[in-house]
Amino acid sequence: MPSYTADTRDMSFVLHDVLKIETSDIPGFDDLDPSFTSAILEEAGKIASEVLAPLNRVGDLEGCTLENGVVRTPTGFKEAFDQVREGGWTSLDCDPEYGGQGLPHVMGSAVGEFLTASNMAFNMYQGLTHGAYSAIHIHGTEEQKQTYLPKMVTCEWTGTMNLTEPHSGTDLGLMRTKAVPQEDGTYKITGNKIFISAGDHDMSENVIHLVLAKIQGGPEGIKGVSLFIVPKFLVNEDGTPGERNGVSVGALEEKMGIHGNATCVMNYDEATGYLLGTEHKGMRAMFTMMNEARLGVAVQGLGQATAAYQNALEYAKDRLQGRAVTGAEAPDKPADPIIVHPDIRRALMDQKSFIEGARAFMLWSAEKIDRFQRTGDKDADGLVSLMIPVLKGFLTDRGFECAVQAQQIFGGHGYIEEWGMSQFVRDSRIAQIYEGANGIQALDLVGRKLAQDSGKHVMAFFEEVKSFAKANEENDAIKADFMDPLKAASKDLQAAAMFFMQSGMKNPNNALAGSYDFMTMFGHVALGYMWAKMAVAAQAKLDEGTDDAAFYETKLATGRYYMQRQLPATGMHLARITSGADPVMALTAEAF
Repeated sequence: MPSYTADTRDMSFVLHDVLKIETSDIPGFDDLDPSFTSAILEEAGKIASEVLAPLNRVGDLEGCTLENGVVRTPTGFKEAFDQVREGGWTSLDCDPEYGGQGLPHVMGSAVGEFLTASNMAFNMYQGLTHGAYSAIHIHGTEEQKQTYLPKMVTCEWTGTMNLTEPHSGTDLGLMRTKAVPQEDGTYKITGNKIFISAGDHDMSENVIHLVLAKIQGGPEGIKGVSLFIVPKFLVNEDGTPGERNGVSVGALEEKMGIHGNATCVMNYDEATGYLLGTEHKGMRAMFTMMNEARLGVAVQGLGQATAAYQNALEYAKDRLQGRAVTGAEAPDKPADPIIVHPDIRRALMDQKSFIEGARAFMLWSAEKIDRFQRTGDKDADGLVSLMIPVLKGFLTDRGFECAVQAQQIFGGHGYIEEWGMSQFVRDSRIAQIYEGANGIQALDLVGRKLAQDSGKHVMAFFEEVKSFAKANEENDAIKADFMDPLKAASKDLQAAAMFFMQSGMKNPNNALAGSYDFMTMFGHVALGYMWAKMAVAAQAKLDEGTDDAAFYETKLATGRYYMQRQLPATGMHLARITSGADPVMALTAEAF
């Protein structure tokens, strides 16, 4: 059975050597000294490897069941959920006013990688609850906050997001779920939602659904959409679950992966709902949850890549097959371990260099979120808004590719369910699709985010990279291997953005046809920037002398691989982008 071990050493390196969080001016960060964060990471790593990882295979094999209207989770899930709750892991970065621990988002993200890597399907129950908590926390009334948040912080009550309908995927303006105002200020919600992750289960007392619906008489299309709190059980005055609401599970979806998570068809039959935020402004509140969910999905891509890589690495060291072309490296054995072969090394290095770069990108972005939330820095918020589609799209695309590469290392055994590698491939595949398919992320990036605030935030990113490279141009140890490739890749990205500006106005298809390449290129540049930052930190440690020189030398070697073997892909993507829309749109629909 596959195993998982949390990489606390690398996480600490990014937090303290690269981001230097304990010296940050962000309120609350001065408490994040290495001994404090290490204690959190070590304990989170234990529950991930000892409690959740052993249930990953169980969840895949058993799945969830619907019995007489009640959803049952796989064996062991309920007991594990109790352990996670009791350990305070669901409340780590939540508001202390409602029972949270108040830690920065960067720590929640670090722990989140461990939990989702060990058991993606399981972690979705609490991850979606956190998103619903955030939406109510930001947009809810004081009464709504007091009613729902304390129980959601502890995951005694869990949460969901209900957007998709059978005929309405990305185009939410087509939705038919309706909300009828009542004299007491509530609404009657009627409609049907599909693909609702964690829509119902047996691990919490109540499920708090956030449901998009249209109030009768409101504007047409997306401008007429509102967001409602629709609890599974109505809440009594004393805060306990009361009468069953008019919401039920119509069916459980049969899925390719994440079998341990209950993906439900939800039916609303004049269910009582409570308006969250302003009438006809539901997308404003829902985007709070969607953006958080997209960041969470990015971490899923990273987490599944990490777990798959760890198992592939172990297999590559143990599996004997063939001899090294330069001569036997294990002459006392009938064959050499397959890790001696260059193509296996290539696959492992592709995975390792992505995972470590993506981890840094994820934590760097989380720190920006904390800067906005704790200081009100709107520039930090704008930069994160720009990066969300890049994080979601690039990390899940590459995360899936890593899972496939890891499976490939097992050869035929990777295709046999007994070895468990198939699950990483199947589970990671959904991350490219839900919370906005990656093609939509690319369109969002090029169509909305680049021009946001007159292009201020993308220009700020370019300037940040340029200033960083300039500040380190005298560092001979890393200039040629890291700074020069980073500058070249950043210039490719700027050239692509300039192409969109110059040609997109004349023919919008030129921008849209190149959007996916641009998102991918942006992801490569972001990881190149992270690797350059990690190289500076690692080289500084080596220069000052350290007992852990092997770790930092390995870090530099891994970074060089990314800069030499992955980052040059920006040139290919630029060539595709500048070819324009003509090659893409050349065929008529009938010619396909």
